[in-house]
Amino acid sequence: MSKYQQDSVQLLKLIGGKENIAAVSHCMTRMRFVLNDASRADIAGIEKMKVVKGTFTQAGQFQVIIGNDVSVFYNEFTSYAGIEGVSKDAVKAAAKTNQNPIQKIMGALGEIFAPLIPALICGGLILGFRNVIGEIGFFDGQSLADTSQFWAGMYNFLWLIGEAVFHMLPVGIVWSITKKMGTTQILGIILGLTLVSSQLLNGFAVAGTAAEEIPVWDFGFAQIQMIGYQGQVIAAMMAGFVLVYLEKFFKKHCPEVVSMIVVPFCSLVPAVLIAHTIVGPIGWKIGNAIASVVYSGLMSNFGWLFAGVFGLLYAPVVMTGLHHMTNAIDTQLISLYEGTILWPMIALSNIAQGSSVLAMSVLQKKNERAQQVNVPACISCYLGVTEPALFGVNMKYGFPLICGMIGSALAAMIAVGTGVQAISIGVGGLPGILSIYPQFYVKFLIAMAVAIVIPFVLTIIVGSKKLAPADMAPVEEAVEAEEDTVSEVTVDGRLTAILSGKVIPMEDVPDEVFSQKVMGDGVAIEPTNNTVYAPADADVSVVMEDSKHACGLTMENGMELLIHVGIDTVDMNGDGFQMFVKVGDKVRRGDPLISFDPQKIKAAGHPTITVFAVTEEGDAKNIQFHTGINAEYGKTAVISYE
Repeated sequence: MSKYQQDSVQLLKLIGGKENIAAVSHCMTRMRFVLNDASRADIAGIEKMKVVKGTFTQAGQFQVIIGNDVSVFYNEFTSYAGIEGVSKDAVKAAAKTNQNPIQKIMGALGEIFAPLIPALICGGLILGFRNVIGEIGFFDGQSLADTSQFWAGMYNFLWLIGEAVFHMLPVGIVWSITKKMGTTQILGIILGLTLVSSQLLNGFAVAGTAAEEIPVWDFGFAQIQMIGYQGQVIAAMMAGFVLVYLEKFFKKHCPEVVSMIVVPFCSLVPAVLIAHTIVGPIGWKIGNAIASVVYSGLMSNFGWLFAGVFGLLYAPVVMTGLHHMTNAIDTQLISLYEGTILWPMIALSNIAQGSSVLAMSVLQKKNERAQQVNVPACISCYLGVTEPALFGVNMKYGFPLICGMIGSALAAMIAVGTGVQAISIGVGGLPGILSIYPQFYVKFLIAMAVAIVIPFVLTIIVGSKKLAPADMAPVEEAVEAEEDTVSEVTVDGRLTAILSGKVIPMEDVPDEVFSQKVMGDGVAIEPTNNTVYAPADADVSVVMEDSKHACGLTMENGMELLIHVGIDTVDMNGDGFQMFVKVGDKVRRGDPLISFDPQKIKAAGHPTITVFAVTEEGDAKNIQFHTGINAEYGKTAVISYE
């Protein structure tokens, strides 16, 4: 009998049978199922199985945590069940069938805009700098650009980039859609360029141009207005999906021998025609309608009420991922009204949540472990990235999140009530003021003060009553101070750092399987180098051959170790990773195991934090984990045992 035959039989029954499995795959520690009917799975029964360490559902996937032996279990399970395993991407695609329409739409928006965010932030900063250079009267009403040829030249030069980001945004949108949908990206770029071509009347000039002066393509029997779609989001998205549909249709029905000629031509030409005759005008009207509704609501007599609701709920919306839709609305507002009243409220929400974390940092100033999360989360939040603060601190304790929401609501009401507008999307948080029109600086600063003070004070008051002494008191670190700079370690009883970088506790890892220590306790490292080294002499027991992001080691004393580079990096399918070992290899302390490209991991939207866990203790006793130190690979002891 195979090792996991009985477990496979039991799991198949508890999960609802073969007919309930739409797709299955696995990563380093988990079986990943997409179920046709999630309610048929007996979760309590599955979690009682000896081989199962836990379960959870995420992004439409039902994940069963097995551990280092998951690949063996997976092979036996799929063989017994008569199911063919699929790739991670196929599982993700199948998982979308378990999402409701709103989740699918927001997920698609997020995936489309995610690659564009760096450009939008950069463009926002540039327009902010142009504000400072050319719009503020520092010298008796004159700006820097008015008094200096250098700054006048810089003001004009920066518009080259600003125009490329915001006026030419349809090019990036259509490219991103083709990239997401797996079609030909260069065709997407070309379609985007046809929407903003210099041959067309600039979309921003249409409102000021008489109808009879708008140029046309005259086909004799019909005329098409030559209007550009600079800055238009909805129209560009609709055009992009038309191109994707046409290309997929012709690829499916065209013989392979002529597809190279037929598919691009039959996809691009009709897509451009449809974009300028049907979906472009429709998308323009839809985008303008959405922007008008938002603008009218916020500028009405009850605008302060809408602002309060938006400011109150924006942080929870970020936690659901639905906030991606605001990028499209902001961009449309800028296109239609030459400014957005929405973006200032987003920046204020960032500040409010950061202020709650700042208060938590004050309350927990003696808790070194908490400060390892609080300080970077606060800095990140004040610079416009709220997820570390929301998930790492505020949601964890609850009351800081609510205090931040209250401060955000009040600040948003002040901003909207005083008519504050931003010239563009930019960096959120405190630098967000660079995106604000100069005439609104003072009003925005007042709103910022409210976003800083109210959450801070509320969190201090509530936290002083709610926080337990253990949350506020210093935490004893299991390592002596001199171990911060441990010299070379070669004796038994020490596992040296697998990477150089800051060592943090396992519970601070942004993944519930690791943070809840389902796979065992350990440490995590925020790496400053890009190669993982063996922490001791051991045998390589497990490797992820496809994704190359993780491996398992077994030591002579029976201790089993798991090394996992990044979070959810299995989705990268090995891109940016190199594995230097295979199952059965014997390694010595300091031998290279895995190399990785940190920039590719970050570009894919994943943290680079690397987990170093003890999944089985073997004969080891009194295992201690040394965190809060800056480790050097191969030298600093991060785990010790007897």
